[in-house]
Amino acid sequence: MVSFVSRVSSAADALRSLFPATPLQENDYLSKKFGARVLLKREDLTPVRSYKIRGAFNFFRHALAAGDHADLFVCASAGNHAQGFAFVCRHFGRKGVVYMPVTTPQQKIDKTKLFGGDFVEIRLHGDFFDACYRAALDFAEASGARMVPPFDHKDIIEGQATVAFEIAEQMAGGLAADMLILPVGGGGLSAGVTHYFHELGADMRFAFCEPAGAPSLARSLAAGRRVKLDRVDNFVDGAAVAEIGREPFRRLRDFPADAVKLVPENRLCATMIEMLNIEGVVLEPAGALSIDALEDFARKDIRGKTIVCVVSGGNFDFERLPDVKERALRFEGLKKYFVFRFPQRPGALRDFLDLLGPDDDIARFEYLKKSARNFGSVLIGIETKDRRNFEVLAKRFHEAGWAYQDITDNETIAGLVI
Repeated sequence: MVSFVSRVSSAADALRSLFPATPLQENDYLSKKFGARVLLKREDLTPVRSYKIRGAFNFFRHALAAGDHADLFVCASAGNHAQGFAFVCRHFGRKGVVYMPVTTPQQKIDKTKLFGGDFVEIRLHGDFFDACYRAALDFAEASGARMVPPFDHKDIIEGQATVAFEIAEQMAGGLAADMLILPVGGGGLSAGVTHYFHELGADMRFAFCEPAGAPSLARSLAAGRRVKLDRVDNFVDGAAVAEIGREPFRRLRDFPADAVKLVPENRLCATMIEMLNIEGVVLEPAGALSIDALEDFARKDIRGKTIVCVVSGGNFDFERLPDVKERALRFEGLKKYFVFRFPQRPGALRDFLDLLGPDDDIARFEYLKKSARNFGSVLIGIETKDRRNFEVLAKRFHEAGWAYQDITDNETIAGLVI
């Protein structure tokens, strides 16, 4: 029986017909920040700016080698899997159908069309991924098209494991990693990479990271079985999966639940902005997960260690940048939202503005209720240059007798009015 390491090696060799190995780069900024040697495996530098092309290519490679006579392939995806699938369809000259939710941003639709050319047809169906996925399955059953899953298949996992093959090759020559940090969505990447290094006999610690709003692997490991989440925060769209894949979980189930770091979405935004402004690296939310997870390790535990972070993708839609900046500011404590009980009298606004310091700025001012005779509810957003300024403001508001509520971290109210 051919070993997993051998199969992955063959997959990596075949993959070179599409693109060279992605770089493993030491990042001086992150290394200094965390007191460790931090290396980034730049999967954002594949032809489709994510690692997903690896699994899709390997699935097609095996299907065609086995004499699969399907005239048509199909997938469901609103993001990186669709783009990898489309690229591979064109590479092999095979027709493909991509099902995407109707709500998919036009930028992602256009990129998928670009990669697939005349070989790919895009069909928009449903408002959410589940409806879109169901439509793709129904189409595959009715038409005889071959379904290409995003993560839950042994050939997909084997293809994603070529990331590990390249890391091992790039670190050959005496340099060994102490820890490898892997982002997790459906689990195909983490299952393949850990399997490869385990079979290779590498002495390495593995850490996983998921969005705090989609902890499917963490919950499943804690329960000892696959758990489907009732609710998922879709902000980290490349990793927001309600249920870890069956085959990936089979390979990951022996890891302890505390091997998974849950990354807060707003903190992740701060990391994305940091990498963009300081390093000039454009990352999608899922692509920044492994870098942001470094924040969750005690400095003494990683000081002097060699750590590899897999950067899973860079397909960032810049129309989302204002939201990312907003979330980053709120995480850093530089922006807050308040609802004030504002007196309806001349000079009230001037009295309020006089309480602000030189570094405080009104980012939003909106009446929520204008019908009251004496007072009105006003939404006020304030940005400042130092989070400690809000302590000064709170004291001034109290001394001046202003009635208000800080709603920055109140998800229910903030979701309705911000």
